[in-house]
Amino acid sequence: MKLWLLRPVDKLSNADDPWTPWHDKCFGFVVRAKTEEMARAYAHEQAGDENRGRFLNRVTSETTEPWINSKYSTCEELVASGDGGVVLQDFNAS
Repeated sequence: MKLWLLRPVDKLSNADDPWTPWHDKCFGFVVRAKTEEMARAYAHEQAGDENRGRFLNRVTSETTEPWINSKYSTCEELVASGDGGVVLQDFNAS
């Protein structure tokens, strides 16, 4: 198994951003899975309101699944090598 880090893509426009507004939503996952596709599926299953009934893009009227669609989220394999430190801190102050 591999570890995967999933995060929202930076710099989406507000009209095309499933994480706007920011409340009641997940902003990151670390997932254990064999493949990126499986990691994205696990994140999709555990999503918050960013995935509620599929996000409807207010500009294009397309439905999206932000944790499955690479337009909206990144999915990078985590490797053990590298400097020590925090892998994910997902903090949002109001």
